[in-house]
Amino acid sequence: MPVRNYEQALEYQRNSAYTDYKFSGELNADTLSGFLHPTPLALIEAGMQDAHMVYCTTNGTVALKDSSSAKEVFVGSLLNAQAIVDHLRENHHEGSVLVVCSGSSDQFNVEDFYGAGFFVQTFVDTFPPESLDLSDCAQAARIFHASGDAISMLNLSRVGKMLNTRGAEHEVVFAAQKNKYPVVPKLSISGHVELIERKTYAH
Repeated sequence: MPVRNYEQALEYQRNSAYTDYKFSGELNADTLSGFLHPTPLALIEAGMQDAHMVYCTTNGTVALKDSSSAKEVFVGSLLNAQAIVDHLRENHHEGSVLVVCSGSSDQFNVEDFYGAGFFVQTFVDTFPPESLDLSDCAQAARIFHASGDAISMLNLSRVGKMLNTRGAEHEVVFAAQKNKYPVVPKLSISGHVELIERKTYAH
């Protein structure tokens, strides 16, 4: 359950219906008091298998809440781009796709633009060329993605540098992996992010 801010997360924490939920979040990269650290490997280490979670971040969950009025909202990163693009090709091969970058404290950031470029490149590699009409912004993101490898680009970013200085280099390395997880998470009408499909790819 992505929430907009700490205050909203606390409202869920006080609600008896969410007693079995875990709570994770950060504000400006600092872990919220009494919450689990929200980076992927930290959550895996905390034992998230089959767990429900209320999740609060400075930017990512805000972007999800702001996008909730869209017809459909999928949650993606470098880690699962191909699965999402394949799902769209199979189920929504017509219509517009808007790639939303959460940014960082209302500012442009390198890692999200690089990730957007990877999504655009994945669309180009997956869809017939005549079926795509890329905006200039999408073209720019694609060109930016082609300018360097994931780990180098993430390490160039302010957030990447901050994580490295805090001894979380392993989180940056993890986030830089492409298509590690063949999963398609979707924001539901109820506001939960739910896994709607797990792709099977031949190796």
